[in-house]
Amino acid sequence: MPENGPSLTRRSAIVAALAAVGGSTTMAAVAAGSTATALRPAAAGLHDWDWLVGSWKVRHRRLKERLAGSTDWQEFNGTSVTWLSLGGLGTLDDNLLEFPGGTYRAIGVRAFDPKTEQWAVWGLDSRHPAVIQPPVFGSFRNGVGTFLGDDTLNGKPITIRFLWSKLSRASAHWEQAFSPDGGATWEINWTMEFIRVS
Repeated sequence: MPENGPSLTRRSAIVAALAAVGGSTTMAAVAAGSTATALRPAAAGLHDWDWLVGSWKVRHRRLKERLAGSTDWQEFNGTSVTWLSLGGLGTLDDNLLEFPGGTYRAIGVRAFDPKTEQWAVWGLDSRHPAVIQPPVFGSFRNGVGTFLGDDTLNGKPITIRFLWSKLSRASAHWEQAFSPDGGATWEINWTMEFIRVS
């Protein structure tokens, strides 16, 4: 989630993200084992996010400046609610971030491609409501989810990495890192600790 201004994205990324949003199923249907969920095609990775469905408290730790040699971290609270969409081929989460500069909301959208067994992940921020962030792509291996994508920061190209680890039904860890050199070096600039509420 670059903070130094949004990047413009291609129309195809926006259309795909909005399609995932439009296919939402209710939490009640998921919990009851709806027909749409039961008829999902079998594919490795399809259930990667099942553990995330529900409500969470989130503790954020975020660098004030990215790729600037900063060691000044901000800590703040938030919440996150996740549900399945696209009959299980997608997820949507609604996030409240109690950021020191002002509380805002963000949406995370994920969509699974059974052919590649890869997830695409987009973000939408209420501070820039007309811009969907460029996607990151990846999957889970040995309990760790790694997702990579390209963006810009202050007009310069960067690579973004999301890592999900320490996964359980009760807690999880997420971190974001930026690389200015195509992945040769990384700066972790944001972490989130998830604790389940329901």
